[in-house]
Amino acid sequence: MGRLGEPAFRAEQLYHWLYVRCERDWDSMTNLAKPFRQRLADTCAIGTLTPDTIQQSQDGTRKYLFRLSDGQVVESVLMHFQERDTYAVCLSTQVGCAVDCSFCATGKLGFKRNLSVSEIVEQYLFVQHESEKEVRNVVFMGQGEPLLNLPNVLPAVHLLNEAAEVGMRRMTISTSGIVPQIYTLAQEALPITLAVSLHAPNDAIRGQLMPINRKWPLAELMPALHHYVEKTHRRLTIEYILIDGLNDQAAQARELGKLLHGLRCNVNLIPYNPIHQQLPGAPMDYRRSRPSAVDRFRQIVSDYGKKVTVRLERGADIDAACGQLANRL
Repeated sequence: MGRLGEPAFRAEQLYHWLYVRCERDWDSMTNLAKPFRQRLADTCAIGTLTPDTIQQSQDGTRKYLFRLSDGQVVESVLMHFQERDTYAVCLSTQVGCAVDCSFCATGKLGFKRNLSVSEIVEQYLFVQHESEKEVRNVVFMGQGEPLLNLPNVLPAVHLLNEAAEVGMRRMTISTSGIVPQIYTLAQEALPITLAVSLHAPNDAIRGQLMPINRKWPLAELMPALHHYVEKTHRRLTIEYILIDGLNDQAAQARELGKLLHGLRCNVNLIPYNPIHQQLPGAPMDYRRSRPSAVDRFRQIVSDYGKKVTVRLERGADIDAACGQLANRL
């Protein structure tokens, strides 16, 4: 503002409009003088993301396909939890993903690049503005592996907290198990939630589902998770996708209960969401677990003293559910 010859308080006014009000139109910033608004319009741009498509699910979930300044595309999802009347936005952190979990559509795209701090934060700002909802929960569970872009994800977390006023306890970062970065994140001791995609109780099945397990097997991942809890005093969320006949048997539920013994965590069971068979490498034989198998698995793990929930599906009819983001219309 000083370089533009404006008083310093203009910076605070703009900060409020951009990050708290999530405004994207200079003319709507009514406490700024009209000549100044015109000068801003002539010399500045608000953000770099262009919405290509916005789709709405039958359950109210909205999926946003954004085009980036270099022509790449990425998706974000707005979810409404009616039982609590709250909104959460699922943000992407990379274009594509290098982890390539067998059940996930994003991994079939391959890895293109990391998103910048501004590209991550602007997803939230755009969705908040466009939806006209009070979006107070943020999950870094969209496209990409957040811990492989930690130098940009961490500043985005701080900016969303300090500027957009999203409480850190309302933010969740998901990871497939990038062990060195789990230790790095533990050092930050942030009051966020770390969600860990486990999906199997042993290396044989987990290696089949998640190639990353070959680099950091459970013998390395589990100590990292215990260290994280000890360092942050935060309860983890263990994510577990249930696939019929592969990882949903009673023996595997008992194995999971034993694996998680002594770890402060909740378990979130996720019924498998099919992905487009046209995608290269899409699994042909994965099926969603039967409801009876889900209930049996939940009960067994609960008997080991863990709080276990079954994720309520959101946006599957528009390919916006867990594992379905593939930059497709």
